Amino acid sequence: MAGEGIEVVSRVGALLRGISAHEPSGASTTEVARSVGMARPTAHRLLGSLAREGLVDRDERTGRWHLGPELYLLGTSAAARYDISRHARAIVHELAETTGESAFLSARRGDETVCLLREDGSFPLRSHVLHEGIRFPLGVASAGLVILAHLNERELATFLDGADLVPEWGEQHARSALAGRIRETRDAGFATNPGLVVEGSWGMGAAVFDGAGSPAWALSLTGVESRFRDERRPELGRLLLDRAHRLTQLLRQTR
Repeated sequence: MAGEGIEVVSRVGALLRGISAHEPSGASTTEVARSVGMARPTAHRLLGSLAREGLVDRDERTGRWHLGPELYLLGTSAAARYDISRHARAIVHELAETTGESAFLSARRGDETVCLLREDGSFPLRSHVLHEGIRFPLGVASAGLVILAHLNERELATFLDGADLVPEWGEQHARSALAGRIRETRDAGFATNPGLVVEGSWGMGAAVFDGAGSPAWALSLTGVESRFRDERRPELGRLLLDRAHRLTQLLRQTR
């Protein structure tokens, strides 16, 4: 019985994350079930139970599921402990204003990153790969790569031994290719994603560390390939590292 309870909790967590990945437009029952690898009838039954608790909400007009009001209230209570956006917002704005690119703050959640903040710069051509709420596995996109590269050796080995990114993200995310990008990231201090998620959309990221010295967040920039030429990347990398260090120090002073 205990095992069944744990399985239900895992399924509920997967469903909530699945809906989150489709916000703000919401997701149909079929889309949610497919995204978490669950049978549609099972997903529908669990979603109905979650709706009765206010954890999800269904739009009567479209039939699409959204995160519910109770999650908002719970999140407000948790924000004092986990939300760093009030400290990071000005830095993300500064990055976008200084570079003209889209700037982001992402947080590590287990083996994934979640985008928390986005601000677009003045350059008219933009990458739309990242948006608030989107999740990527560690090692995918610049934020996930820079966090992965700064894990300690034990955590890194555990992730690489258990991860198989190729089926969804392609051969460029095979272990050997990923290991090479990890070495490059460690050498540079910042990560570069040369259009591996969406062709022509480049990104760069720098890690932000918690009080224990672990990479818990990342600042990143994304834009079209022509804005990330060889001659400009060192400048963008230095800027990201400087702002990431500033945010790390600010968080240590205020927590």
